Amino acid sequence: MLAGLKIVNHFFCYSYMLASILICFSFQINAQQTVVKKDRETQLRAAKQVLQRTLGNKAKNIQLKLLSDNSNSDTYEYEASKNKLIVKANSVNALTRGVYDYLKNNNMGMLGWAGPSFSLPAKWPDASKTNVTSPFKIRQAYNVVTAGYTFPYWTWQRWEQELDWQAMHGFNMLMAPVATEAIATRVWKRLGLTQAEIDSFYTGPSLLPWQRMGNICKVGGTLPPEWHYDQIALQHKILKRMRELDMQPVVQSFAGFVPKAIKRIYPDIVMHNTLWNSGFPPSQRPVILMPGDELFVKITKMYMEEWKKEFGEATYYLVDSFNEMELPETGKPITDLLAEYGKFTFDAIKAGNPDAVWVIQGWMFGYQRHIWSPDRVKALFSKVPDNKVLILDYANDYANSWEPVNGFNGKQWVYGFVPNMGGKTAYTGDLNLYATGAARTLASSKKNNLVGFSISGEGLENNEVIYELLTDVAWRTDSVNLDTWLPKYSINRYGACPAALEQSWKLLRKSAYSYLIDHPQFNWQTGGFGKSRINRDSAFFQSVQLFLSCSEQLKNNANYRADAIERVALVLGIKAEENFIEAGKSFNKNDTVTGNKYGTKGIELLIQLDRLLESHPLLRLERWIGFAEKHSNLPALKQFYVANAKQIVTVWGPPVNDYSCRIWSGLVRDFYVERMKQLVQAKTTGKKFNKNEWEVNWVNHSSISSVEPFTDPLQSSIELFKKALAD
Repeated sequence: MLAGLKIVNHFFCYSYMLASILICFSFQINAQQTVVKKDRETQLRAAKQVLQRTLGNKAKNIQLKLLSDNSNSDTYEYEASKNKLIVKANSVNALTRGVYDYLKNNNMGMLGWAGPSFSLPAKWPDASKTNVTSPFKIRQAYNVVTAGYTFPYWTWQRWEQELDWQAMHGFNMLMAPVATEAIATRVWKRLGLTQAEIDSFYTGPSLLPWQRMGNICKVGGTLPPEWHYDQIALQHKILKRMRELDMQPVVQSFAGFVPKAIKRIYPDIVMHNTLWNSGFPPSQRPVILMPGDELFVKITKMYMEEWKKEFGEATYYLVDSFNEMELPETGKPITDLLAEYGKFTFDAIKAGNPDAVWVIQGWMFGYQRHIWSPDRVKALFSKVPDNKVLILDYANDYANSWEPVNGFNGKQWVYGFVPNMGGKTAYTGDLNLYATGAARTLASSKKNNLVGFSISGEGLENNEVIYELLTDVAWRTDSVNLDTWLPKYSINRYGACPAALEQSWKLLRKSAYSYLIDHPQFNWQTGGFGKSRINRDSAFFQSVQLFLSCSEQLKNNANYRADAIERVALVLGIKAEENFIEAGKSFNKNDTVTGNKYGTKGIELLIQLDRLLESHPLLRLERWIGFAEKHSNLPALKQFYVANAKQIVTVWGPPVNDYSCRIWSGLVRDFYVERMKQLVQAKTTGKKFNKNEWEVNWVNHSSISSVEPFTDPLQSSIELFKKALAD
């Protein structure tokens, strides 16, 4: 009886426990479903907000549906009938990309960096059901130095526009280095470094990418505390929006570069000197800890802890320790050293986050083939799991990296291009390669573990046709037919594609867009009288002439007017260079009268070029400086940011001088013109001109002068073009 009672009691206890477990389990399922539903609602709302900002009130008439498909491939479907547009997708950026493709496929416009340019009808045009799946799980944008050449001072307003651009074009992974130094500073202080010791390590804001890669330190000033507060607040906004839009951030992790003063706290550590550019003195060259050092592991873990505390979880961590640098000499065989480096680097990241993926740029493998032989590349990743490293092989227009190294031997990698270095404005790039390269790579039996596609220009807001083309490439397996794509692009960008415009593109493909000039720089942008590598093929001038011949039909389109100004500015730049070349020849013959005549003519052309660009929506120094000014209300701090913003687009270091070479109003008249005046005068009078001193003074002290724009810049472009060709 008592035994039976015990059994009954146990039965009721077990039943109660089981019921409780089932109820709790049910609550957990319901809670999880609620979280998923809430996340989907958040994501759908984020997609709708992108469309609202891009398309205005017309976005309300688009039905969006987020599918539950969790496959590795992003896919979307759209269909329109009876003024009803329905777009379905399995990710937020696939959803926005689906809308964008529907708009472009029906000739309704496009989204450029100058802003939306759409002509939306009262009713949505019918469209049969269209399904598109990207062959690339990852569609990644930016390389490390884009943070210096493009967005060191972007405000949240500009970041919001950029994230909308990326979402509409369907990209799902971006470099996100903002506030890296704020987090690292917390680590240095935890280790016991003083503020003065930390200050001696960092650079000014625009040069931070090179400090992160261990190329330089203590260049362009130190980082004020206000900068860290500003960047933390900005990064919170960026990451929140990226997560809403299904975008993965690539965040910076510790790469081994430490303040030299750390030796005070850890006197027994071994630090290796780095060498990137011999023009920088030893005081501006960082030192590196090797990842096998216990301190390396400790700092990595501390950095990732501090990041997580401030910004939450991340998966992709960037660590570049050898970018464009010589390998350290330790006495070990180099392949053994690299194998250990790869293993210890990944182990350190994994210790901070077991789910982490190590991201590394593949630029150096093509750029420095004399260092990175196939056996060395293989050794570097030999002890890292295939799915725990992501190699960004983004410079296949500069040098093919992946084929010589056997498609990175099974490691995850991303194929792509770096169509712009430093933000140079001149037209250049191989359109045919951009249209076909990814498809050929996808079809190759040697591609191994190819998982993504990258657009990694260092400077954005230029050569827009290239970037638009590459975003389309990321969503298809076949090559792009430029004969049909370019007219379609023109219709969306300008509203029409007359026969003359179509012919203009064909001539551009034969000239400026027939191959990549990695560093297109006019002689007047480098302070000289020699011949540059700018494309000056006669087909380019013919293409501009044909483009301008469409002005009567397309003059009311803002994109057409901007591109007309841009093309004519390049023509004037070429003609100015030709005059400076002739001036140089005359000066070399001691004919100062003729030299001065040609030099003066070149300067006059640049002044007209600058005045034209004053009406361009993007190509203005005033706009660049405006971003910097908005980061502080304190006069001294504002001036520091402005000087640093001017530094990156002019003197850079020095010794890395005149690298960015942008054709911007304000920059041309105040920097390039004034410097060429000084150079011409020095050649004419025989008096010495201290070029470096003048440049540094301009960066630190000068303000932007004003100029009155042309009343009708398009008509002025046509007139200046005719005059330039006639002279």
